[in-house]
Amino acid sequence: MIRTFGVTFGHGHTAPPRSLVPPGITAWDQLVCAIRGVVTVRTDCSAWLAPPHRAVWIRAGVPFQVEMAGIVALRMLYIRPKGRPLTGDDCFVVNVSPLLRELIVRAVQVGALDSTVPSHQHLIGVIRDELSTLSAVPLQLPLPRDPRAVRLAELVRQPGAALPFDHLLRQAGGSRRTMERLFRSETAMSLGQWLRRARLLEGLRRMGAGETVGTVALDLGYSSPSAFISMFRRELGQTPRRYLET
Repeated sequence: MIRTFGVTFGHGHTAPPRSLVPPGITAWDQLVCAIRGVVTVRTDCSAWLAPPHRAVWIRAGVPFQVEMAGIVALRMLYIRPKGRPLTGDDCFVVNVSPLLRELIVRAVQVGALDSTVPSHQHLIGVIRDELSTLSAVPLQLPLPRDPRAVRLAELVRQPGAALPFDHLLRQAGGSRRTMERLFRSETAMSLGQWLRRARLLEGLRRMGAGETVGTVALDLGYSSPSAFISMFRRELGQTPRRYLET
């Protein structure tokens, strides 16, 4: 849950596929979302993915970069902190209600919000009420630091991830036992948990950009679309189509 904040201004633009927002750092908290497409926010230690109807909250002072999948209509709400999210995380993904989505769009249209203007003050108040109801969702992927684990993490994001896993381990330069130890110590997840989360987020990113479940499932190494859908439902409680629609 998020406590009260002073809303400052909104910003938005549409970007072509595979665009990057250069690394940055601001004095404001930011709520980054896409009303079309999918955004990924990366820091030195983790990646957060926001498909439709979700957004990434970025705390002030955190260096980050934004990556976009598909044609992305990016919307950002800059918020001067007054208090802090209950979570101590630098970033986290939140569900965006239809009302908050429209409020963000309106804030972007208005630009800078001035609390001395009655209509702006009302908009700020409603946005603040909606922000106070936000809750985090598990769309974060902690990133390892050891070069061997980093190499494995890069390999499983590539089309060759469908190769036998032992082959990927050899390419990364570590045994399964070594990788299990590294991922547990550096990401607080078992290697199996990390791989499932990585595939889940990669699948979400690609489906949000318009690819089919069947194509994504096979590219990620699943024996069938139904196997991928079963994993997705276990992790997020819904089928991919339902999750992307709500």
